[in-house]
Amino acid sequence: MTASANHDQAELWNGRSGSVWVDERVALDRMFAPLASFLVEKASHVAKGLPSGCVLDVGCGTGGTTLALADMLGERWQVTGVDISAPMIAEARSRAAHARKSVAFLRADAQTHALPGAQFDLVVSRLGVMFFDDPVAAFANLLTSARRGASLHALAWRSPAENPFMTVAERAAAPMLDAMPARVPGAPGQFGFADAARVERILGDAGWRDVVLSPVQFDCALALADLRTYASRLGPVGLALTRLATHERERVIDKVVDAFAPFVSGNDVRFAAACWHLSARAPA
Repeated sequence: MTASANHDQAELWNGRSGSVWVDERVALDRMFAPLASFLVEKASHVAKGLPSGCVLDVGCGTGGTTLALADMLGERWQVTGVDISAPMIAEARSRAAHARKSVAFLRADAQTHALPGAQFDLVVSRLGVMFFDDPVAAFANLLTSARRGASLHALAWRSPAENPFMTVAERAAAPMLDAMPARVPGAPGQFGFADAARVERILGDAGWRDVVLSPVQFDCALALADLRTYASRLGPVGLALTRLATHERERVIDKVVDAFAPFVSGNDVRFAAACWHLSARAPA
């Protein structure tokens, strides 16, 4: 992997957070399946006009969306996933090998890595583009890898207020935890692309054309049996809990799990994922 400007993100995703996403990838892939399906549909429209081509999946994680794209596009298309996380890329490669899919996975920082020039007809991302410390540089770098007229389709979270499910754990845990990190608007992280006008400027300044941000919403579900693990291992609460003694940790987790009650429906935990659909084109 080339040297990364995104030191904090590299440390996060090559450490505990990356390992947790590997451990919980079945539950997380199921939870975000509607988002992957959305991107697969967008890719199918691009593929209708091209008999073959290349796709880059940015922030591909453990490869769920990447493999879904490969399934839909078939052998005439080369699909590549890139992610900064070594454990997640290792899991993605293992999944591809098990499925006997000729999908390439690259462990690299998409902001700084020297990607192949003018190779990709389509660049996609499922919640993977909000983490760059210099998003203009990152999208400019992605543009260098895109062929003339190539399409960009990415999904990013809208605001925390529009995604209450995503902040249940930290709101419930905050009174019992010291030094819970505050979310800084526009900072690299889950809600880093909440401001649509800012994101439009980022893409435009990076050189992309026909930039459009459209609000989209997805009905997502997590198995109730996976809720306790989800609530206690992922996100800022998951990191904060590692600093507590066992009895304190269990007390906080009980409180957090109870706070998800409004989202429980039978054997599932259901919520709406409010996202932006970022679409753009490389100059012709």
